[in-house]
Amino acid sequence: MGVRLQKVLAQAGIASRRASEEIVRAGRVRVNGKPAVLGMVVDPATDQIELDGLPLVGAQTLGYVMLNKPPGVLSSLQSQGGRRTVRDLLPHELRLYPVGRLDLHSEGLLLMSNDGALAERLTHPRYEHEKVYQVLLDHRPTAAQLETWGRGLRLADGTRFGPAQVRLRPQATDEHWIEVVLREGQKRQIRRSAEALGLRVRRLVRTGFAGLELGRLASGEWRELTEAEVRRLRRGAPPRTGERKTIGRPKVEKVGNP
Repeated sequence: MGVRLQKVLAQAGIASRRASEEIVRAGRVRVNGKPAVLGMVVDPATDQIELDGLPLVGAQTLGYVMLNKPPGVLSSLQSQGGRRTVRDLLPHELRLYPVGRLDLHSEGLLLMSNDGALAERLTHPRYEHEKVYQVLLDHRPTAAQLETWGRGLRLADGTRFGPAQVRLRPQATDEHWIEVVLREGQKRQIRRSAEALGLRVRRLVRTGFAGLELGRLASGEWRELTEAEVRRLRRGAPPRTGERKTIGRPKVEKVGNP
């Protein structure tokens, strides 16, 4: 029996039906070797459905992984110009997807999961999940710059960034670190905010996301979330039908510097 493709993706735990439509529009899905089109009807029992080059598994086990993304690695499953992607940092059998993004030169906490409903809730702007960043600047910001940043900025092109929590971190060296806490996540928001204030970001590390903390997980390393962490993330998430296990058992965090 034929089923609409976006429904098949949603039932496989890839994303909500609405988010699955965007995945199809982005050209990430192929059916029987050909690019899929929105609204097409498929038979999961006989049609070969691929997402990002990997076969779709109808009854996926849900997985939740915290990755410390290094700079220079794409927050994507598809390489561009031969660059490494986050897929290259995880075992091949873990078919997980980035929840949100970190730009190419940013690093730190990136959640990877195939729980589509949870991913949609964690990335939807209306839920305002807190994101914490440690930011190294090229020089020490003034109190006025920090205050302006905290109130929110309107850029010359009309882009509006909302209020943020911005504070100067204690300086043990001649480096100038600040902590920025956001409840929105517009593209290159921190870098563009700094530029608008006459500052330049030298390093940007996300250390917190939706209550998760990067801790001492080394750059390029990953660990599965604990059951308690998954429960906290899933509180208030849209109801799902049936129960699915999470993959594996929690791994011990590896020690290293972010």
